[in-house]
Parts: sequence; C-alpha cells; structure tokens
Amino acid sequence: MKVSICKLTFNDIKLAPRYSEKIRGYLGSKYSEIDILHNHVGDRFIYRYPLVQYKVISNTPMIIGINEGANIVANIGVKDDEMILDGLKYNLFQKEIIKSSFDFGCAEDYVEYKFVNPWIALNQKHIKEYKSSNKIEQEEILKKILIGNIISMAKGVKYSVDERISCWINLKEKEVMLKGIKHIGFTGSFKVNFIIPDYLGLGKSVSRGFGAVIRR
Repeated sequence: MKVSICKLTFNDIKLAPRYSEKIRGYLGSKYSEIDILHNHVGDRFIYRYPLVQYKVISNTPMIIGINEGANIVANIGVKDDEMILDGLKYNLFQKEIIKSSFDFGCAEDYVEYKFVNPWIALNQKHIKEYKSSNKIEQEEILKKILIGNIISMAKGVKYSVDERISCWINLKEKEVMLKGIKHIGFTGSFKVNFIIPDYLGLGKSVSRGFGAVIRR
C-alpha cells in the first residue's frame, strides 16, 4: 500500500522539543475549523491515529501530514509565513515542503528503525505490570505494545494487517515530561516485518512528536 505524506520543515528556526505542542496549539487555534489539526470537536477529543503530527527533531520543527492531512499541511506551508509561540513571532522564510507517496505495510523481511523522539509506550495499566516484571517479561510487554501500536497506526491509515507481525527491540528507559507529568519513555531501535515511512509516530502523544521513527 502507498500512503501520501507531506513533510513541512521550518529550517530557519531552532526550538526545544517541547515546542511541538505549542506549534500544535497555535495552528489548532488558528484553524480550529479543521479538526484533523487538533483532533477535537468542541471540547470532545477524537480518538484516532493523528494524521497531522507536530515534531521537533534535532531542534528543527516539522509537521507531518498523512493522507487527508498531507494536503492540509502543504497548504499551511504555502500560506503561513509566521507563527506566534509564547508571545514571540517567528518568521518562516525557509520552509521546505516535500509531498510524496511512500510504501506502508507488512514486509517479507525485517526492517530496522530507531526512535528519534522518545516512545511513550505505557498506559496506567501497563505501568503497574511493567514495574512489577523482570527484564525478560518487560521486553515481552514492550514488544506486544509496539506491535499493538503498529496495528493502531495501520487502522488509522485504513490498512488491513493480514499477516503476523513480529519484532525485536533494543530499548533504554528515558524519563520524559508530558503536560507537566513524568512518564517512562524509551529510546533505541527495533526491527519489525513492517514498512513505516520516516517520522511517523508510535505510542502515546504522537501528535506532539513522541515516538517518531526513522529507518536505520
């Protein structure tokens, strides 16, 4: 299967990773009528895989649009020449807009990826189980969650997973802050028999940039 992806990169500004949420808030407020940018209808959150994802990679902000989100992100790249974040105006003169189609889905061979932003894998239920388990059990828990995240991502882009997904992981814990709360994040790499385009996110808070992967 092919998925349409637009990557909008702002090469002339450098920001800390926490600014991905601020960019999401700014554009979500500016274009509040476009729910795909913020995944809300009024005060109600829409539970779905985010088709617009805001990221800061190596201090460079970018926005990823997937399928329906690709054209929306491309239009933002064409129209918007400034952003206001924390009361400061940022001029956007060096924008790079790349829109193309990429392979997505089950693969015959393993493909290796690394997380370029921490992966937030554990929900409240998983945290208790994870903390009470030994290292081998923890690895199995994370592998199951990773496969579940990939299946959720596939559903979000309307891809039907009809083959067994298996994976290998090499991860380290990393404390991360999300909405002022400490979470266990994970960095490192994994191999899986599934093709994931670069910079798509897995796990919790994907729209805020967490869990972004690239092929190694």
